[in-house]
Amino acid sequence: MLRKYVLAALLSFACLPAYAAQCDVTVESNDAMQFNTKEIVVDKTCKTFTVTLKHVGKLPKTVMGHNWVLTKDSDFQAAVSDGMAAGAAGDYVKAGDERVIAHTKVIGGGETTSVEVDVAKLAAGQDYTFFCSFPGHSALMKGTLKLGS
Repeated sequence: MLRKYVLAALLSFACLPAYAAQCDVTVESNDAMQFNTKEIVVDKTCKTFTVTLKHVGKLPKTVMGHNWVLTKDSDFQAAVSDGMAAGAAGDYVKAGDERVIAHTKVIGGGETTSVEVDVAKLAAGQDYTFFCSFPGHSALMKGTLKLGS
């Protein structure tokens, strides 16, 4: 009789879904210069974390382009300034900028792009900012990224 209970318990545990960290997120941007999220939490067990940027607006990238850029909070403003100088050809990100942890290309309405973030480059307790570096957008289009458990 005990064996039946043990067998039933083992089968019950086998039917439970395995916990898997979510190692990706989709961030939507629009023609009103907005991201649909202000905070992203990355599970520390992820080796890489994929951010997919989806522009749900209709305007072209020359008028209302958006990208997704990640820096430490302390590097945010300098990366924005240097990004503007890089211009559209550089996707408004300074080439080789070591302050930029990850970034996507600039996209227009109806387009999608993605970038993989190396989670090993993130530190617990560090403040990170994600933003759009298209000129004038970073004041409204920004949020925080944190390394979670």
